[in-house]
Amino acid sequence: MDADEIFKEFKEQSVSEFFRKNSQMLGYSGKVRSLTTAVHEYVTNSLDACEEAGVLPEIMVKVTQLDETKYTVTVRDNGPGIPEKLVGSALAKVLSGTKFHRYIQQRGQQGIGAAGCTLFSRMTTGKPIHVRSGTERQSYTCDVTIEIKTNRPIVENLEKLSDGFRGLEITAELGEVKYEKSDHGVYEYIKRTALSNPHVSITLVEPDGKEAFFPRSSGEIPKRPKQIKPHPLGVQVNDIVDFAHFSSERTVASFLSETFSRVTKSKVDELGQLVPGIDLKKSPKDLSWAEAEEIVKAFGKIKWMAPELDSLSTIGRAQIEATIKNILNPTFVAVVERRPSVFRGGIPFVVEAGIAYGGDAGKASEEGMRSSVIRFANKVPLLFDGSACAITEAVNTIQWRRYGISDFEEQPLSVMVNVSSVYIPYSGVGKQAISHEDEIIGEIRLALMACAKDIERYVRGERAKSLQESRYNMIMRYVGQLASDISEISGKDRGDIEASLRKLIDTKYSRLFEGNAEQGGEASDSEEDTAEEGQAE
Repeated sequence: MDADEIFKEFKEQSVSEFFRKNSQMLGYSGKVRSLTTAVHEYVTNSLDACEEAGVLPEIMVKVTQLDETKYTVTVRDNGPGIPEKLVGSALAKVLSGTKFHRYIQQRGQQGIGAAGCTLFSRMTTGKPIHVRSGTERQSYTCDVTIEIKTNRPIVENLEKLSDGFRGLEITAELGEVKYEKSDHGVYEYIKRTALSNPHVSITLVEPDGKEAFFPRSSGEIPKRPKQIKPHPLGVQVNDIVDFAHFSSERTVASFLSETFSRVTKSKVDELGQLVPGIDLKKSPKDLSWAEAEEIVKAFGKIKWMAPELDSLSTIGRAQIEATIKNILNPTFVAVVERRPSVFRGGIPFVVEAGIAYGGDAGKASEEGMRSSVIRFANKVPLLFDGSACAITEAVNTIQWRRYGISDFEEQPLSVMVNVSSVYIPYSGVGKQAISHEDEIIGEIRLALMACAKDIERYVRGERAKSLQESRYNMIMRYVGQLASDISEISGKDRGDIEASLRKLIDTKYSRLFEGNAEQGGEASDSEEDTAEEGQAE
């Protein structure tokens, strides 16, 4: 066959058609995972919208079974809603939205999630999603679907309402899915969302009609992260070329100052000395790829201020401790919030970690309670692809025996880690695992080692306390006989002797018990502690 014959079948395809053929890349693989993925996408959108509007989120999730592999999912929130003119693009146009083009910490960051749900509904049932939205100005209902060939949204049956509803409610009919109460199911996802978002109130109505309510444990809306500019050490050549060609600045120098953070006039002058062959007064639209490469190399030679860190919003140490106690009811908990750091040269991130011991910590198995690792990225639970995640890698590299935990997997422990960043480096489009960035793994390790040190103190104290209690009980067992023998020898009253002996023993052991109790405490994340732990490892 010649080239003309071969290329007769040459065709273009839309991005939605690509994801229709590769839906597993969006997380729609396996019946349980597909259902959890749909709930995940809608809930994260609701949380982002409520927080951006300054509203304490109240979310309702209802899952209804239609037949063996077909369910409807309804998610309702009390957020700002979606304007009528944008509902189609927001919910049924892949790579369209308010998130992926902004350098700001958000749960969603790719512009695929809600549109991916609409696509999956279209693929598996042929049905549109039903939308009810209420903004400050209007309230309406409509049906929304997607034209796969063109990645075009279709909005039908639009009806204006006057019911005063405020928020967003989406109902999607999904096929090839299954509700299962497992570590990867909807219930576990909702439970972990409540764990990492203490300001959220969530109600889950399961297919059997049972209602699970997760009340908020904090009435404080998290600090709204600030949108920032990219840091010079975190950009690549193609970033500079793309930014430059769409810039409205008149010169390369002003383009660099306005587009990137920490680029002052003095830094531009320093850059000019490192790239004398580039005219910084010319239009940025005339910047070539080779010149952008030189600029990136020069960026690496300049000493820059660290990125702005008010772009990050964490769960918070006190909130983590409160929600862990509320949901897991452990006998001891240690929590650490690390100082902000950067990866890939200039992308800010921060790690929070907590270890819960005893109570309902860990997960039940036939052999008893086993340890569990609860992963989050920007406060969003990561239920799948654990073996490919940087958090799992960090947990597995800790030498737990150094902290008195002889068999980590067989302990009643829950290890919780949250990574917050303006850009989470997910290892796939399904957003279920963080890629193995050395800086991120290093920070997770330091946080976990600081927590483990306090768990060690507590466990050691409990073991010592248990030993002392055994000794106390053993001694008390012979007090009566000893009092009787002394009474017989001395002729004094047996009751007085026994009372004196018991008082003496109680005094001695109460001091020991108090000393053991003082060994537990809050986790420390001081630089000295974590440096020592790093050297020990």
